[in-house]
Amino acid sequence: MKKVLVFKTSVHQEKDIKQLQPVLNALTPNADVWNFDLEDCDNILRIETKHLEATSVCDTLQKQGFLCEELH
Repeated sequence: MKKVLVFKTSVHQEKDIKQLQPVLNALTPNADVWNFDLEDCDNILRIETKHLEATSVCDTLQKQGFLCEELH
């Protein structure tokens, strides 16, 4: 069963998403789905996953120079 992880990020532009795309694709194989909502004030990242943990996502985005915080 898939779970939905939701994060507040500092991703503000489409070019940021393009930079993160290969990294997020590598993190989310096997039909996991991710997307950003840049219209939201928190620049939300949503990931539908069976196996991924929130800490892995935050660590990955932070290594790329972005803030990332899980929302509960």
